[in-house]
Amino acid sequence: MFRRGRFALLWTSVALGASTSIAGAEENTGIVSQILGGSLGTPEVVQFALLAGAMTAALASALWLIRERGRIARQNDLLRARVVTLNAQVSKLEALATTEGQRAVIWEDRDQKPVIIGTLDASCGAPPERGAFLAFGRWLEPRSAARIEHLVAELRDEAKPFNDTIETRRGVPLEVIGRTNGSSAVVRFENLSGERAGNARLALEHGRVVETLETLQQLLDTLDAPVWLRSADGALAWVNRAFAAATGQASSAETIQSGAELFGSQALQKIAAGRATGGKYKASVSTVVHGDRLVFDVAEAEGPFGSAGLAIDKTDYDAMRNELSKTIRSHEETLDELTTAVAMFDEGARLRFYNQAFQKLWGLDQGFLDSGPDNAAFLDKLRAEGKLPEQPEWRRWKDGILAAYRAVEPQEHWWHLPDGQTVRVVSNPHPKGGLTWVFENLTERIDLESRFKTLVRVQGETLDHLAEGVAVFGSDGRLQLSNPAFLRFWGLQEPEKGQSLHISQIARHCETRLGDSEPWSYFAGVVTGFEDDRSDEAGRCAVGDAILSWMVAPLPNGQTMITFVDVTASDQVERALRDRNEALMRTAQLRSRFIQHVSYELRTPLTNISGFTHLLQNPATGPLNQKQHDYIDHIASSSDALMLIVDDILDLATIDAGIMELDFSEVEIEPMMREVAAGLASRFGEHGIDLAVRIAPDTGSIFADSARLRQVMFNVLANAADFAPEASTVTFTCEREDGGVVFKVRDRGPGIPPEAMDEIFNPFETGKPGRRRGAGLGLSLVKSFVTLHDGEVVIDSSPERGTEVVLHFPQVPPGVRVAAE
Repeated sequence: MFRRGRFALLWTSVALGASTSIAGAEENTGIVSQILGGSLGTPEVVQFALLAGAMTAALASALWLIRERGRIARQNDLLRARVVTLNAQVSKLEALATTEGQRAVIWEDRDQKPVIIGTLDASCGAPPERGAFLAFGRWLEPRSAARIEHLVAELRDEAKPFNDTIETRRGVPLEVIGRTNGSSAVVRFENLSGERAGNARLALEHGRVVETLETLQQLLDTLDAPVWLRSADGALAWVNRAFAAATGQASSAETIQSGAELFGSQALQKIAAGRATGGKYKASVSTVVHGDRLVFDVAEAEGPFGSAGLAIDKTDYDAMRNELSKTIRSHEETLDELTTAVAMFDEGARLRFYNQAFQKLWGLDQGFLDSGPDNAAFLDKLRAEGKLPEQPEWRRWKDGILAAYRAVEPQEHWWHLPDGQTVRVVSNPHPKGGLTWVFENLTERIDLESRFKTLVRVQGETLDHLAEGVAVFGSDGRLQLSNPAFLRFWGLQEPEKGQSLHISQIARHCETRLGDSEPWSYFAGVVTGFEDDRSDEAGRCAVGDAILSWMVAPLPNGQTMITFVDVTASDQVERALRDRNEALMRTAQLRSRFIQHVSYELRTPLTNISGFTHLLQNPATGPLNQKQHDYIDHIASSSDALMLIVDDILDLATIDAGIMELDFSEVEIEPMMREVAAGLASRFGEHGIDLAVRIAPDTGSIFADSARLRQVMFNVLANAADFAPEASTVTFTCEREDGGVVFKVRDRGPGIPPEAMDEIFNPFETGKPGRRRGAGLGLSLVKSFVTLHDGEVVIDSSPERGTEVVLHFPQVPPGVRVAAE
């Protein structure tokens, strides 16, 4: 580009020289001609002039170009040096600007977006993004954000510099400096550290405290209650307008200057003493304000630099409170006498008052009620004690009940309590909050109404379906109430509606039908009689083939009820049962005499047989061969068995006759069991049966009839010996249990069929086939003797397990408890 400029400049110079030469060519023609000797003509001269002009112009242009090129080179060198210097300065400024801890916002022009350079410490909470950083309200404390926006606006609009300290939302102080440079505005944010940061925080805190104090003072100035601040020496430092007005001063400053006090010296001394001892004072103080004696609730508290106090006028409040207390006390006394349950809850839904009927209705602990529970806790308490009906959604139901606190009009609910009571619940909201609950117990009224209606309905249904004839007559002798059975017994027709039979009409009807007016003539005298002392009377009468039992019962208001019962069938059954009972009694007497007679007649020959048998077994009688010995042994064992059967029969007869008496004494169990087992050892040995006796160490003794207890154990073991398989084991155990002992006899026999279990204790019941011996009286006697001991017999039997007989005996039977002690 520079080369094209040089060529243009050269051609311009040439053109200017040419034009100058042409203009002066004609003037100089003669001169040139003279110089050249006149040999050249005009054209040659012109050409020569043009050439000379061109050469001159070219030379001049070349000299000018050389000079300009040198000058431009020198300027370029200066500019390069200047650029290097500026680049170094820019590098230094950029290093300074990008150092962490400061950030600058530069506005070059009002229409252009600002340039942001540098970074702040991330702990201060300043966002790194440009848009978020310029939104000062997002990361600066509100007052700092408002102040910095105002200062930036003044800087850009009025070029007003500033220097301020602001605070971020994280409580970090920043120094902000605003300056202008020509048309540019620069705002620099810088992190503070060390002492500068501490000073900045103190300055911010001081500003905040001052603003808060001024705000509080303005607020306290609006109060009607006197408020004051005192310095450490006790002098007034500040008072509000109400204090100044109460002391008759125009302003707070005048009050401080004059030292006017609201209370007297004695009251001030008490306040100072309370402040000095406990750090605070709170009491009622009286003083005179504008000529009136007023009572203030005074509270003054000691602080690190003085004290602050507040006085509230309670003169009118005390008067109204006293009057309200009297009214409330009278109101509560009136409510306490009501039979309707009433409870009052305050605006906080806490129980404030309840009457005696309320406590009686819900039966809650007085301590719980006096603690002032809230309404929700009261409902939860009722639910926990089962005094409210169970709700499928308890929380929703309770919220619906407590919604009465937000209602304007009274609400009504009906609660059907689990104990059968029905309560009408009315909630009446108070104008200033709270509720009055009224619980009206309608159970008795509803019950009476229901009972009356039910009684009328049931009475009619009952009378209509009774097999017993019922008739109620008034004092005038007219039939007021009757049932179909009564009309059927006496052959009467249902009277038409609005009409009633007179008792004399019934008497005439019976005389016509039966030929006798009795017993209605007698009934007429009872019904229409004037005797004051009337009593129930009963009798029987025959009505055709039927026999009726009648009873006359006086009712209130002079009414009389007569009932008739057809006892024809029952009379016949009674006669049949009486005859059967007499026959059974004769049979029982005959059986007893037969058993006693047979037992006596059997015992005598058995005694003779047994005696002669023992005599023959005695060697002194004479020698016997082996076969004779065997015969004698069979005779002895058979006679002994028969003697046992006779004894069992006599015992059963004695028990059936109810004359069995037991001789109770303390019986040691282990010796008794060993003795019984030893007595039956030969019987078990005949069949190779092993008898295992197991006695618990703590068995001890019981109170029982020793002989009958041995007889019970003997019969049970004998029964086991009869049914136990050959070469098996029978266990005989005894253990201690609560209140007594338990005996168990177990064998591995075939067991007892289920169908025979109900008859196993019947006399002469021998059980299933396979019994080796016995008449079937053993278990019957066992059952009887155990029952006489107030014990219990349990038999567990199955073909797989065999049979186990369990005998429960009390430690001391009830009949001998006193003797045992």
